[in-house]
Amino acid sequence: MKASKNKVQIILILIEHYYIGIQKLTAIREIMYNKLQTIEESSSVQDAAKKMREKTISSLVVVNSSNKPIGIITERDIVRKICANDSSSKKTNVKDILSDVLVTTDALSEVGVAADLMIQNKVRHLLVVEEDDINKPLGIITPTDFAGYLKENLNMDNVNAKIIESLKETEANSDKFE
Repeated sequence: MKASKNKVQIILILIEHYYIGIQKLTAIREIMYNKLQTIEESSSVQDAAKKMREKTISSLVVVNSSNKPIGIITERDIVRKICANDSSSKKTNVKDILSDVLVTTDALSEVGVAADLMIQNKVRHLLVVEEDDINKPLGIITPTDFAGYLKENLNMDNVNAKIIESLKETEANSDKFE
């Protein structure tokens, strides 16, 4: 858990500095996982877990009988709401444990806008939609997607210089109060 929390914190720090060293602004659709996977709300949690394992993904968009997105189920939901409570994943429906707060971002949004949405809403999965329409889902974006993007696009020399500069300023300011 601690390693995962640290990974997210590091990614979020890097995202805050993502403009440093990046020559162009990137639309979120360029880095999202675009093979959107869904599951019906009436499916069992066990079926959801199996599908996540099979597709090597950490979440599924939950849809109703009209195929409209109504929420999301994540590995974390399964661990916290089923495993930790010793509940039956076979007997529990997805609709009983889904996160019904579905935070979305438009596919044309800039990477920084999507990162801010994740931070403000305290979510790890954003549904990427077309034309800000929840009924037109395109994909999912996660901190792992941001990490890959940053690894490819961030000039670490500039980031390190900025961090050192910030630390020096903090130290100089703290020396004033001693």
